[in-house]
Amino acid sequence: EEQTEKLVEVCRMRKIPIIVFINKLDREGKDAFDLLDEVEQKLKLTVTPLSFPIGMGYDFKGIYNIWEKNINLFSGNSRKNIEDTIAISNIESSELDKLIGLKSADKLREELELTREVYPEFDQDAYLKGNLQPVFFGSALNNFGVRELLDCFIEIAPSPKAKESDTRLVDPLEKNLSGFVFKIHANMDPKHRDRLAFIKIVSGTFEKNKAYHHIRLKKNLKFSSPNAFFAEKKEIVDVSYAGDIVGLHDTGNFKIGDTLTEGELMNFKGIPSFSPEHFRYINNADPLKSKQLEKGIDQLMDEGVAQLFTLDMNGRKIIGTVGALQYEVIQYRLEHEYGAKCTYENFPAYKACWVKPNDPKNAEFAEFKRIKQKFLATDKFGQLVFLADSEFSIQMTQQKFPTVSLFFTSEIE
Repeated sequence: EEQTEKLVEVCRMRKIPIIVFINKLDREGKDAFDLLDEVEQKLKLTVTPLSFPIGMGYDFKGIYNIWEKNINLFSGNSRKNIEDTIAISNIESSELDKLIGLKSADKLREELELTREVYPEFDQDAYLKGNLQPVFFGSALNNFGVRELLDCFIEIAPSPKAKESDTRLVDPLEKNLSGFVFKIHANMDPKHRDRLAFIKIVSGTFEKNKAYHHIRLKKNLKFSSPNAFFAEKKEIVDVSYAGDIVGLHDTGNFKIGDTLTEGELMNFKGIPSFSPEHFRYINNADPLKSKQLEKGIDQLMDEGVAQLFTLDMNGRKIIGTVGALQYEVIQYRLEHEYGAKCTYENFPAYKACWVKPNDPKNAEFAEFKRIKQKFLATDKFGQLVFLADSEFSIQMTQQKFPTVSLFFTSEIE
């Protein structure tokens, strides 16, 4: 849930359109309207249902597709014929009563009337601007209600958009390639110790064995086996286009946010880091494996598994995570993938606040650094971070040092 909330927050910052799918309707659960309210309140979205469930759990009869005005009846058979839909242009017709029974038909009519009164009508422009989120219901395990979402997605979802770089706006229809690394994953196949960098293509075409310029490293690289992924399947692709995601085998050349071009010098905005919720010192449990531990931490942090902060005062390293379970994952992966062992100690931090002074040379910023010395650290990009121990501490700091701005995300404007 916490990860979903942060993901939605990134979409909100970037004005990325979202389509919501509410799953597992073939099981007993909350009422559809309660679920819609929860999505609105918890994720701060403005929703409008484009399909609606007929019953739930044992009484789940199917989906009424508001978008296409038809009914898809649920038979309970896994991988049923998903083309088996019945057009219902008028929900007041007696045909609906015959299909799902009078009681279910009357209830559906009431619920659809309520959706029209409570939720805004779908507006594609509002959706594309990230201001309105269509909702579909279904049961993904049974491949049910998914077709409705995909058909609608093809009609309304945006084609690849122009993206702002630090020098200009890049159009997806441009001939020359540009793209950026948004994810890195090490040891996807433990037998091969591979490391993949995932690149989103912004413009042009990406071709196998063609040289591209790595902006940060200032060198050209060729890739003999770029991969396209679909769930657990991967295949080598010869050509990829704007909007595609390509996985490139990496020997340590890439970091999240790196840009590839055909020679033009520009950088795309990176992926923002949010403040972790949990903080712990990380200690080396086996002094003979210091190099392995350092390499493992570097690679796992590159993946975005957690965030690393180094205290300015003594150089001790602190791992920040969204959930406590991530510490166990890091410990396990360090031991089984890198042969290193670690232990943790709690660090009393409430939030990580990225620091931006109005003037780095003024006396107020110098005083801030003096007073908060033991709470100051740098992240892996060298940005200054204040590890506040309470909400009260953040408020008092902002009052005492008004020219020192604090941000809960690393993307400082």
